[in-house]
Amino acid sequence: MAETAPAVDGERQKKKQPVWLWIFIFLLAAILLYFTLRGLDWDTFWQTAAHGRYEILLLTIPIASLNYFIRSIRWGVLVNAENKASAITVFWANMAGYLGNSFLPARAGELVRSAFLGRRTGAGMSFVLATALVERLLDLVALVIIGSTALLFQGGLTSILAGSLKLLIVAGLLGLAVVIIVPFQEQRVLALTSKLPFPGKIGPKVTEQIGRFILGMRSLHNFRRLVFFILLTAVIWLVDGWLNVIGVRIISHSLGLGQALIYLAGLGLSSAIPSTPGYVGVYQFVAVSILGPFGFSRADALAYSLIGQISNYLVISFWGLLGLWQINRSRV
Repeated sequence: MAETAPAVDGERQKKKQPVWLWIFIFLLAAILLYFTLRGLDWDTFWQTAAHGRYEILLLTIPIASLNYFIRSIRWGVLVNAENKASAITVFWANMAGYLGNSFLPARAGELVRSAFLGRRTGAGMSFVLATALVERLLDLVALVIIGSTALLFQGGLTSILAGSLKLLIVAGLLGLAVVIIVPFQEQRVLALTSKLPFPGKIGPKVTEQIGRFILGMRSLHNFRRLVFFILLTAVIWLVDGWLNVIGVRIISHSLGLGQALIYLAGLGLSSAIPSTPGYVGVYQFVAVSILGPFGFSRADALAYSLIGQISNYLVISFWGLLGLWQINRSRV
């Protein structure tokens, strides 16, 4: 029965998606694509794409693969709080999950990786999914802090914007504190949630989701585990930042590390917006909006964002398909 859980839950996820949400998602993607492509110099775009220094990918793709392995180690820090799993097992599950998230709607990959790893470790899908959700939440917190800090060091900001960024940094740190502290107040939080005036059956579902989050948060109730998780998060985003510093040389441009981190923060935070598989429209709009002030033409920014997306999909597809093969082989 455990082996069919991802498919069953995936179908439930699809049924829960109302039609109006899909209309909104595709309408948003179309609008963002319109503003991205409006006035684009197509000749420059094709010239940039055609004459790229693609040999640089021979360096960035292996580093990106290594960084995905580091991400798996980080997730393992949370999962291993309940049951032990080898780093390679977590890696295969993680990459299969990334593959699902990249090509399927409703982030179905989270169910795939959680169901497989929950079965392999004996921790159960609910606990593993909780750790996956907490990992995503902490990544968003990290991106808020990293992006805001990098913007502050860019200089030339108005006092209002600088003050706003400082507030974002404080908000990010408070978010981290909440993740650490809330599990100690689990009963109070759930009791308070159950008293909120949600209509119909929404209340129990909200309480269930909050309980799941708290379950995952409890994985960080160990000082060494928490410090290791934070250090790995810093390494992951620094490596991703340097990958972009190197990667923009494909189109003969340059980015500072701070600028690359701002770019990553924008892409990462935009992934929280309901979007089509592959974030078509959203990523292109964010790339043009952020890279423009750093000296990129609209055509160059669009070309680089597409090259980055395609190379990332190649990495995810290669390791993700291998991960699915390993998962299927382990069922025999």
